[in-house]
Amino acid sequence: MIVTWTSGYGSYEATPVVEWGFINEMNKIVSPAITRSYSRSDMCGPPASTIGWRDPGYIHIAYLKELWPDTEYFYRVGHKLRNGAYTWGSKNRFNSGPFPGEESLQRVVIFGDMGKGEQDGSNEYNDYQHGALNTTNRLIEDLDNIDLVLHIGDITYANGYLSQWDQFTEQVETITSRVPYMIGSGNHERDWPNSGSFYNTSDSGGECGVLSKTTFEMPTANKDEFWYALDYGMFHFCIVDSEKDWREGTKQYAFIENCLASVDRLRQPWLIFMAHRVLGYSSTTYYASQGTFGEPMSKNSFQALWQKYKVDLAFYGHAHVYERTCPVHENICASREMEHYSGTFNATIHLVVGGAGAHVGQFSTLQPSWSIFKDVDYGFTKLTAFNHSTLLFEYKKSSDGKVYDKFWITREYKDVLGCDNLNYCPPITLAV
Repeated sequence: MIVTWTSGYGSYEATPVVEWGFINEMNKIVSPAITRSYSRSDMCGPPASTIGWRDPGYIHIAYLKELWPDTEYFYRVGHKLRNGAYTWGSKNRFNSGPFPGEESLQRVVIFGDMGKGEQDGSNEYNDYQHGALNTTNRLIEDLDNIDLVLHIGDITYANGYLSQWDQFTEQVETITSRVPYMIGSGNHERDWPNSGSFYNTSDSGGECGVLSKTTFEMPTANKDEFWYALDYGMFHFCIVDSEKDWREGTKQYAFIENCLASVDRLRQPWLIFMAHRVLGYSSTTYYASQGTFGEPMSKNSFQALWQKYKVDLAFYGHAHVYERTCPVHENICASREMEHYSGTFNATIHLVVGGAGAHVGQFSTLQPSWSIFKDVDYGFTKLTAFNHSTLLFEYKKSSDGKVYDKFWITREYKDVLGCDNLNYCPPITLAV
């Protein structure tokens, strides 16, 4: 488990530490943390480097290792001062994750594009993230029933006004201090002209990924290549960095195929693909106007992989709506079932979940046959794995936390081994 916090203590003034241990035992461990920061010169352009600049103080990151799986721990962050005295924050608790493949109740919340709001009702910078507080409050209310949160891009919408990152992390602290809060990279974190981003826009306001990769410690091999694999119990997640080149033949494409290919479906049956931009299917106005109903070139790059490795679900943000497809391959529905998918794998179900807070989008008047549920409202989604053969998906609105769309997948190990229902089959030989 990684614990991150911000303070005004530089490493020359105090040593950052975390005190932690089993929840009901007196024995305590004190682990040191590393300290990071960033400077104005690290920004790629304005307003982050000019009127939006704010000194971040110091960001501390501690690694709590050799945890027992699925066990409750207490912890508190603090600093050992130069005179030997300690200053401590409040005591918190968390549950360590299940070991990969463990069969237990596992609940994961997934959304994109949330941002922040003003708790006191004052005007919000940009007046853009109208649903952010509702989503945050619904998650806090249900926190005892959440094990992991995945926020797939467009985290704060600070857009180069750096104090907004502190505002966002304070907004979600009740959540992030209890359960792991993982992020993906979005255009509003990373994109800036001539900075290495795949899309040559100025959407990050000059941040060019510096704040997201410094504030949130993710298990990436390279901090500027924000893609990674995540094992959580019966889930195997492949988190893609849509703001870096993902086309066939790139370093990221090789990672994606390896991530999909490396899962043991006997132990981790639920294989999930995630990216900020819609690398799959969306009938929102923008994507329909492109004529591609998704990022141009993306389906050409990934459809064969999704089918070959039998990816159960693909999640995206960027479009500020909720949309669910049928199990779809090459624009054709492999099943017309709506509520319960069982038996042999059909095709990947694609889910746009970018309605967590930023202003809602619009759908095209065109109605593709693969789009089976749409909602123009604020909301988030939740996966509940009950065991190795039963998975529940739910879409909830942020206004009331009630379920407005759901489906079940029931599948055995043998159902992902051979041919799928579209007759895509692993190669065989006639040799005996």
